[in-house]
Amino acid sequence: MIKIFLSTLLSLFIICSSNIYAQREHSVHFQNSPYELNIYRIYGKEPGKTLMLIGGIQGNEPGGFLSADSYADMSLKKGNLIVVPRANFYSIIMNDRGPNGDMNRKFTHEDKDLSMEDRIVTILKKLISESDYLLNLHDGSGYYHPTYISKWRNPDRFGQSIIADCDKYTVPGTERVIPLGEIAEKVISKVNPHIENELYRFHFMNTRTDANDSRHKEQRKSATYYALTAHNIPSFGVETSKFLPTIDLKVQFHNLVINAFMEEFGIVPQSPGFSLDAPSLKYVVVSINNEIPIVIKKGEKLNIARGDTINVSHIESNYERGLSLDILGFGDLNDYRKDITITKETSMIVRKDNEKFGEIPIKASKDKVPASKEKQAVLPPEKVESFSLSVAGKRVLVSEGGQYDVVRGEVLKILEVYPRSLTDCVVNFKGFVGDRLNNTGEDRGYDIDTGKGLLERYATGSKGNIYQIVVTRDEKEIGHLDIRLIQPQMEYLVLRINSNRHALLRPDESISLSVQDTLFFEAVATNLTDNNPVYIVINGKKIGKGGSGITGEICSAKRNEVIVRKGALVISRVFIDIAR
Repeated sequence: MIKIFLSTLLSLFIICSSNIYAQREHSVHFQNSPYELNIYRIYGKEPGKTLMLIGGIQGNEPGGFLSADSYADMSLKKGNLIVVPRANFYSIIMNDRGPNGDMNRKFTHEDKDLSMEDRIVTILKKLISESDYLLNLHDGSGYYHPTYISKWRNPDRFGQSIIADCDKYTVPGTERVIPLGEIAEKVISKVNPHIENELYRFHFMNTRTDANDSRHKEQRKSATYYALTAHNIPSFGVETSKFLPTIDLKVQFHNLVINAFMEEFGIVPQSPGFSLDAPSLKYVVVSINNEIPIVIKKGEKLNIARGDTINVSHIESNYERGLSLDILGFGDLNDYRKDITITKETSMIVRKDNEKFGEIPIKASKDKVPASKEKQAVLPPEKVESFSLSVAGKRVLVSEGGQYDVVRGEVLKILEVYPRSLTDCVVNFKGFVGDRLNNTGEDRGYDIDTGKGLLERYATGSKGNIYQIVVTRDEKEIGHLDIRLIQPQMEYLVLRINSNRHALLRPDESISLSVQDTLFFEAVATNLTDNNPVYIVINGKKIGKGGSGITGEICSAKRNEVIVRKGALVISRVFIDIAR
């Protein structure tokens, strides 16, 4: 019955596709992997130019990929769109700019299958070659301004800017000139009247990428530079500020800019799709040992026997895109629609991009694995390939034999070692005892507080700050990883004063304010794995990111110490001087 339905559905798709205009096409590369790449082609009822939108090429910039996502459901009256909402889904799940290097610096690589990132870039290059224009959507630091206003608002910042590699580009061997600056200024003139706050208005940023004295020569490796120089199409980076108070505002500003570019390029929309509702899990559909699927609702538990193979074939939520499923301790970051054999109790985590919004416990009973499965067993590998760790709640994958830095005081948890077929091994954090009543040396699954409780005699290195994770089987070492503990540090703290100026403070720096001033805690950069929830404490008053206070009410002395903390962890300090 299912095969008949799929065949009918395919026939309908072929019939609908016979008319190239007024339709959508959806293709997927690397399906059900952490690198899943979804591409949406939208064709207008009337032919026209093609605009390509790239979001999520850097995974910690949600304004860009959520904005691009809203255009995947658009209908067009004229022209075409190629939309890649999540170019680097792995980095989005990890909430990291580029866990394996910045993908937006790989467009000069040769088209070889060197890595997953390179393979994705090869696909993006092909899509660029099919386009007439390119917009690469980002969230950038601070607020760009063509003249210096403050430490956080000046020509070196990127937020709230439309970026091009030059003002005018002459196509080699021709007289054709692409007026990038002129196009950007036209778009800005359409967008800025809709933005009331002057701080949030857009400016054109010319990186002068080819100039010998350019401060942005790294852009020669970017998608926009590749599109401009290899295919001679107008290409722009669009950057909203990471300091904007809400993600909704970032997406709103991205959409304003995209819509203005579409108007400039003669691409006429019919209807957009846009939602920023919080993700909500309804249920998952799971098959056990390839039998009839069952429905597990939110709040329920999946009961199986150890050795059973499960496959989650569907996630029902209020979103269709950006979904991943992670069975902790098994598979990889994305186990959606994969056969996973479960040998112990665990949980499946459901995420929208990098946000966890559902968890279903898996209870695995100790029933004997059927003999048919025992016969299929294969010999375990001889050596560990990688370690799966949780650091301050963020999951990371680290290669065997390497070194990983952890800020002293953060909580580390050893989740698993890979390949997952590696069995009968002991994973020991030297210098930590997980179960003091029954110390077997097995330390997977324990919260390891790196700020206290470690046995210093096991520390190595010239500074005595390196601890080893050692994996043994039959008392033979088959893998190890060095954990280097580094001190918590703050790079800078950004305060907004009275909504009209910014102060960027580095450790032990000070700022002078009056008692009438209102300060807002806008941003902080540290070496912590996660800057949320970092907060500041002034004379006992706690202010979280986005919070505010009247200086005369919270600063009782002439010089007031501002402590930057995360929980019990003291990161840094700055000072507020009050002029009375």
